[in-house]
Amino acid sequence: MTTTKQLALQSKAASKSLSSFTAAERNDALQAIANVLLDHKVDILAANQEDVELAKKNDVSREMLDRLTLTEERLQSISQGLVHVKTLRDPLSQSPSRYVRDDGLIIENHRVPFGVIAMVYEARPNVTVDAAGLCLKSGNSVLLRGSSSAQKTNRILVTCMQEGLKNAGLPADAITLVPPHTRENVKELGQLRGIVDVMILRGGAALIQTVVQNSTVPVLETGEGNCHLFIDQSAREDMAISVAIDAKTDRPSVCNAIETILINEDWLSRHGKELLQALLAKGVTIYGDEDVQRLDDRVKQATEEDWAKEYLDPIVAIKCVSSVAEAAQHIDKYGTKHSEAIISEDDEHVEQFRHLIDAAAVYHNASTRFTDGAEFGFGAELGISTQKLHARGPLGLEALTTNKYYITGTGQTKGSGTHDAQ
Repeated sequence: MTTTKQLALQSKAASKSLSSFTAAERNDALQAIANVLLDHKVDILAANQEDVELAKKNDVSREMLDRLTLTEERLQSISQGLVHVKTLRDPLSQSPSRYVRDDGLIIENHRVPFGVIAMVYEARPNVTVDAAGLCLKSGNSVLLRGSSSAQKTNRILVTCMQEGLKNAGLPADAITLVPPHTRENVKELGQLRGIVDVMILRGGAALIQTVVQNSTVPVLETGEGNCHLFIDQSAREDMAISVAIDAKTDRPSVCNAIETILINEDWLSRHGKELLQALLAKGVTIYGDEDVQRLDDRVKQATEEDWAKEYLDPIVAIKCVSSVAEAAQHIDKYGTKHSEAIISEDDEHVEQFRHLIDAAAVYHNASTRFTDGAEFGFGAELGISTQKLHARGPLGLEALTTNKYYITGTGQTKGSGTHDAQ
């Protein structure tokens, strides 16, 4: 059996080969992959059904089963996603920034691929294709380590994508599947510094912490989304209710859905009942503190665990607060630095909230559901980074590149230069 290190070395060789292909050739490969996926849709859906049936026997959660399941419509959407990536601006063809020294030395800053990206993610077959497409577009090879619950689906998806690469004349090893036998191969990937250039993680907190603590390879975390909506005293009732409903119920199982609503005490006394009724009418289970419980006997008692929980379900925790500062303190304690929102007509309170909140995305009078690469104008994305280096927020194509300086001279030497800082 091929080892994880051997797979990574093959991917490294492919990444060097990719550098000789043009943006147009990489785009042709994306189209070829999109075509092959549809050509093999019967086989892909059959493999996926096997994974789904096994997942049902293992009593996986409803939202996990939904993430795992492919349909003909979803497969068509995945294929179209690759076609869309074709249309995005090539991150490697951007005009470089240019600096000309007094002595004529020209210094240019170019965007270049990382090289080998290892993608570790949960049971979402669409991520298998999305990640491969974005890495290919940005000139990187990719090692895909998905969940064991989707292994048959991922295996045939990668086989199809490699066929597409071959059809387009690109190296098949540019897209490689790392078998999900145990978590040990994830740790092994994290130890391959010098072969793997960066790891991108999409998964639960336990997996992320394990990899970060044991990895020598730089890691980009796409963290959990314990997102909050703060309804300020001056918030318009209709807007606050509309945004709360959208941010919680549009797609409860995604990371940019809210999990907690913090409500100013004055607003709660005036409009709290209407908000609770609107949420309950949408089938949302509510856990609240004593102030919230007094407004509706259907509200359950919130515990410390509820404030920290990413439900990923039509469940929300609601807490009464006295000020922007108290709301910010709660978010600082329980939030995951993903997306946080304030509904307010008070400009000073909005600026205070923005200043106090440490998150990748801070919203004013809008739903957190917009934290997404496509919505931000980046096109597709690999996840939402909640860390500050090397990228924060949606990880689009540019986040999959680094910089490289090209220096052009006419024989300049350091001793004759006009800048002598070192």
